[in-house]
Amino acid sequence: MTKKNALVTGASGGLGMHVTKALLDAGYMVVGLSPRIQQADINHPNFVALPAEIISLESTKKAVDGVLARFGKIDVLAHLVGGFAGGQTVAETDDATWQRMFDANLNSTFHVLRAVIPHMRDAGGGRIIAIGSRAAEDPGPKVGAYSASKAALVSLIRTVAMENKDVGITSNVILPGTMDTPANRKDMPGADISQWVQPSSVASLIVWLAGDAGKDVTGAAIPVYGKGL
Repeated sequence: MTKKNALVTGASGGLGMHVTKALLDAGYMVVGLSPRIQQADINHPNFVALPAEIISLESTKKAVDGVLARFGKIDVLAHLVGGFAGGQTVAETDDATWQRMFDANLNSTFHVLRAVIPHMRDAGGGRIIAIGSRAAEDPGPKVGAYSASKAALVSLIRTVAMENKDVGITSNVILPGTMDTPANRKDMPGADISQWVQPSSVASLIVWLAGDAGKDVTGAAIPVYGKGL
């Protein structure tokens, strides 16, 4: 069987490392995209580090075109790039925070989808999995910009599912609760970590959605809340 290729954006993050390693363990060739990622970060013959940013359509297309030039196709897109800001009510939220959340959580997704989808359509299929947030469907106070950007992401991914089901492209978004990452532990030292979602659980779900067993799932927003219901 020809090895399948996966592009993981945000590959050097707390979730990204788990997803990259899970896809490698499942037999994929994995290109890990992140601004500061290095080849030495993951010691595996099927891993390729791609130091790049997806802050504009131009930069994103350049990165994607480089992947395609080397490997010929992208079978799986695992889009993990995102950001968080909170602590202000909607009335207090400034324009810069609002824009930063939409750039990180929505516009980056828009750019990578525009770069990848035409090639998946030409290839006759593909799997798109994005990381949203529980806040997209269960917003709380003082995270308005973050919640709104993640809710828009859900709508975008579901739209992509409807627009591309004719050629066998699936498009789904995972909505995790707070994940047990080093960054979250640092930012919330007093939290009950036992209630948090393990990144390995999300990574396993991504591998399942990318594989043959997930071929009939598309347009789904899948909650992964852990014990923190």
